Amino acid sequence: MMRIGVLALQGAFIEHKNVLTRLGVQPVEVRLPEHLEGLAGLIIPGGESTTIGLLAQKWGLLEPLREFARSGQPLWGTCAGMILMAKEVVDGVPGQPLLGLMEITVRRNAFGRQVDSFEADLPVSVLGNPPFHAVFIRAPVIERVGAGVEVLAALEDGTAVAVQQGNLLATAFHPELTRDDRFHRYFLKLAK
Repeated sequence: MMRIGVLALQGAFIEHKNVLTRLGVQPVEVRLPEHLEGLAGLIIPGGESTTIGLLAQKWGLLEPLREFARSGQPLWGTCAGMILMAKEVVDGVPGQPLLGLMEITVRRNAFGRQVDSFEADLPVSVLGNPPFHAVFIRAPVIERVGAGVEVLAALEDGTAVAVQQGNLLATAFHPELTRDDRFHRYFLKLAK
């Protein structure tokens, strides 16, 4: 059975685990570097990016996570996870630990506070039809897309909200909060 890790330091990791279980995959809670062994891929969930980064730093996970991604293993960051994966963050907390894996610039909380959260139907070519119903909660946006990064989904104004760079996937929204498991299925294809 395929084993997919979910970084379980803070945030929406249980929701990702539930989707993976429904898809017949064994989810593994990752809290320490040794938990990365034998995984086919890893999801970094939404939550609070500064808290997740500081906890990853405290438990010695930052460099092992970078090595995991550099070895070709697929890594997917949702919302806060996308912030952690970015090379550059606008409106970040000074000294905020980042993985710095993707050639993207991300703006934290780009839409405002929790009350400004929203949902949108997004065309996503790699998922086919129908459009993906995306849930944005205090969501970041991608302000710059660098070389080698493919935009998978954008808002009506053209703002990128889902990208892929090789084995790295990032979404500004929360696919784990919907019944539509197509993004998880797409990630599992990267892991095979």
